[in-house]
Amino acid sequence: ELARKALARDRERGWRLLENPARLRVRTIDAFCQYLAGQAPLLSGLGGGAGVAEDARPLYEAAARHTLEELESEEAGEALALLLEARDNDTGRLAALLAEMLARRDQWLRHLHDHNTRGVLEEALSVAVEQGLAEARQALAFRETELVPLVRFAADNLDADEPLAACRDLEALPPPTADRLPCWRALADLLLTKDGNWRKGVNKNQGFPAGCDEKEPMKALLETLSAHPEAAAALHNLRSLPDPVYRDTEWRVIGALFQVLRHAAAHLQLVFGEAGQVDFSETMLRALQALGPPEEPTDLALRLDYRIQHLLVDEFQDTSRSQYELLERLTAGWQPGDGRTLFLVGDPMQSIYRFREAEVGLFLEVWRHGLGDLSPVPLRLEVNFRSQRNIVEWVNDHFPRVLPERDDLFTGAVRFTPSAAFHGALPGEAVTVHPRLGRDDRAEAQQVVEIVREHLAETDGDLAILVRSRAHAAAIAPALKEANIPFQAVEMEGLAGRPLVQDLLALTLALLYPADRTHWLALLRGPLCGLTLADLHALAAGDQRTLPELMEDEARLATLSEEGRRRLARVRPLLRAALGEGERKRLRTRVEGLWLALGGPAAADHTALEEATLFFELLRDLEEAGAPLTRERLLAGIEGLHALPREENARVHLMTMHKAKGLEFDTVVLPGLGRGSGRNDPPLLRWLETVDEAGNERLVLAPMRPAWEKKEGPAAAYIRELEKRKEAHEEARLLYVAATRARRRLHLLGHAEPDASGDVGPAKGSLLAHLWPALGHHWEGLEAPEEEPPAETGRHPAGLRLLRPAPGWQPPGPPADVPLPSRVEEEEPSRDIEFDWAGDLARVVGVVAHRLLQHLALHGDPGAGFEPLRGHARTLLRREGLDGEPLEEALALVATAVGNTLASERGRWILDRNHREARCELPLTALLDGRPRHLVVDRTFVDAEGTRWIIDYKTGRHEGGDPEAFLDQEKERYRTQLEAYAAAFRLLEPERPLRVALYHPMLDGWREWEPG
Repeated sequence: ELARKALARDRERGWRLLENPARLRVRTIDAFCQYLAGQAPLLSGLGGGAGVAEDARPLYEAAARHTLEELESEEAGEALALLLEARDNDTGRLAALLAEMLARRDQWLRHLHDHNTRGVLEEALSVAVEQGLAEARQALAFRETELVPLVRFAADNLDADEPLAACRDLEALPPPTADRLPCWRALADLLLTKDGNWRKGVNKNQGFPAGCDEKEPMKALLETLSAHPEAAAALHNLRSLPDPVYRDTEWRVIGALFQVLRHAAAHLQLVFGEAGQVDFSETMLRALQALGPPEEPTDLALRLDYRIQHLLVDEFQDTSRSQYELLERLTAGWQPGDGRTLFLVGDPMQSIYRFREAEVGLFLEVWRHGLGDLSPVPLRLEVNFRSQRNIVEWVNDHFPRVLPERDDLFTGAVRFTPSAAFHGALPGEAVTVHPRLGRDDRAEAQQVVEIVREHLAETDGDLAILVRSRAHAAAIAPALKEANIPFQAVEMEGLAGRPLVQDLLALTLALLYPADRTHWLALLRGPLCGLTLADLHALAAGDQRTLPELMEDEARLATLSEEGRRRLARVRPLLRAALGEGERKRLRTRVEGLWLALGGPAAADHTALEEATLFFELLRDLEEAGAPLTRERLLAGIEGLHALPREENARVHLMTMHKAKGLEFDTVVLPGLGRGSGRNDPPLLRWLETVDEAGNERLVLAPMRPAWEKKEGPAAAYIRELEKRKEAHEEARLLYVAATRARRRLHLLGHAEPDASGDVGPAKGSLLAHLWPALGHHWEGLEAPEEEPPAETGRHPAGLRLLRPAPGWQPPGPPADVPLPSRVEEEEPSRDIEFDWAGDLARVVGVVAHRLLQHLALHGDPGAGFEPLRGHARTLLRREGLDGEPLEEALALVATAVGNTLASERGRWILDRNHREARCELPLTALLDGRPRHLVVDRTFVDAEGTRWIIDYKTGRHEGGDPEAFLDQEKERYRTQLEAYAAAFRLLEPERPLRVALYHPMLDGWREWEPG
């Protein structure tokens, strides 16, 4: 219909579009940038046919490695040394952070100029502070007349050293200037509680003595203000505003970052040249370079200015700053009435791509002030052509309390705009809320299954289950499969945990790292070989040599069972040959060929064979990227593998909310609304671009928290808080996008939890937290469901067979009519593989520390310290495949863990051999909640008082502030695990007193409690 209308319009206006198709060019912005850069290869510097890498992470990592190699250089060595010190000398982490920064260089590279001096950046900090103060002043202006005299009275009644004393001479609200920041902070403390809510009353501590006449007016004012949470939020936000100066230590780190990031960007250009590839950011930067600045346009810009008559940008609400700058340059010089048109289409309430650098504030800026010299006419579309009337009205009623009350360019806040329904109302409930008290993912998944069944029985329409992240679908996909409900999942089912992918991973890492004992044992135990645990023990126990070496030791082989020897006899020549091919064949060829030769397909069904193909394609892509194929790159690549979509004609769809944008479904189910989201590691550099009243762009910078500081600097904390506000606004918009995908029915599922006082509420950071003001009443009076034994999921059905080739299995020969090639093409030799153990250090340190603590508890002398164990520790680390610098780093960590334990009175008590019934690494199998659980207890004993202690060691490091808070978090994190141990012991000793505890050797940290 739309195409027919376009053709009719074409005939009416005489455009002759079909005869002149080149007049209409429909491109993505990335493709358009490639076109621009290619039109002016000398200006853009993007000549020679450079390709665009779909995954540029290997290029960033290579540039980061080359940058760190400058540590000994005169030019950047000192700056790198400072950054390494700030990162606690963790080179792997610094390299990863540099790579992350390079991926976003289009945002910061243009700011790394020498004219960004300390004074210039502190002036920008002042502008940011004053913007925050102006917001607070505007929020309080409607009660200024009543408020100011009361503030002055309170200030007069407090000591001169109190912060509020700065407000004694107020005649009006303080001006929003940086020098009055202390006064504003005092004002916020007077009116608000610590958590940002309006006070309910005041006393002498706030400057209102008992019996004073001003107390009642102040109380009345606070009651009036309580109806304005947005004013409280504005006032509370100013508490995070930093003093507009950088500390000397901060400025040293900023200077080092400037220098190192410049070098990293230069190295990236060299990597691009070597690889013959660039990333999408580079095509954007080169396109801008080819156009030149608006005041000095290049010949290409002038030629485009003549040729481009009409410019339409769709999804404009998700424009990045670089894309915005591109549009500014393309339209520079356009004037009203010159026959050219600019059409920008977008819905700011659907801006949900900040992780792709989208800034919804740019849409709001153009809406209010135009683009450059152009002032587009705002057109607001208000009719909803998708949803039935009852859904539209529900959204209109509820989302004004979910989205902010007003737009804010600075924080990316977008207020709600109601819609008018085109379609009429349908009978029945349009929107159903399914509240739950307490998190139970499996129960919620079953609830989703029931909703799906009901939908499929009642209608022929489609249904979408939309989740915030793939992790939120972990219980739903298996539940749908168990219920035999066909569904299509788009990049939802990760393959990293699939058995065949794990087998292929073990095979690949065994070939890459012959000393990697863990993956060699996994390979020999797995279905490709099938050794028993007894045979593995006979082969490997008590010997430090690598598994390939042990498999050549006839004396060791003689200790295996007859079947074990037959199995090794089959696989040994194949493994030996594959190890010898390292310099002659590509890894993908070696792994796939060895897997086929070992009989991998014989133990795989059709689905598993598809997974194997995806794994081999991943190996090919990683090799072709050019960077060394390390364990970390392989593991990261596997995390990105997803099962191919199935059931193409299925009426049920499972996808993320982001994937659903632009789609519509008869019924939409939103589960997991009560679950929070993960946190990202802080970057090397935080930055914030602001615009002052004169329209000048300013940059606020803040460095990472150095290792020698307990907490991050005020400027970094301010930018982080602002980013959190932006993220919160986008989360609310994501919820709006998800809810408005429904045509006929909408279901919302989420859990809330009671707090210490019994008040029920949603988890912080959850989507339900945004809905709570509108939907919280659904959880009132709700009782927690009775716990039921979980149903058998079929994970371990009776008669389960271990699929593995027979001891003497040989692959079948080819059919007689298969033509064999007359010659074999030789492959180019693979590049030498470099290896970085950083990703596995924590696991290896934990394993070895546990073994040493077990040795000390059973045989050792705690009074002798760590030194007698150093050689044994080194041996254990080597057995885990470590060598060189990684081994020494791991050894230092193990020494810290064991040394702290032995130096601690509590640690020595834990290891005391005089305890009764003391065991280490105790394996238990117990029937808990109706299903068997296999448990391993690190340390347990009965003390002199007759109490059974169950202790779990946690060897992870904590590099942040407040270790006590960290220990409390760890307690809650592992509470379920420890209480499962306790439940198992209660089956054995129902009358014995029992306590559980977590012990952190790295901190000598301890948390104990009596299990429920």
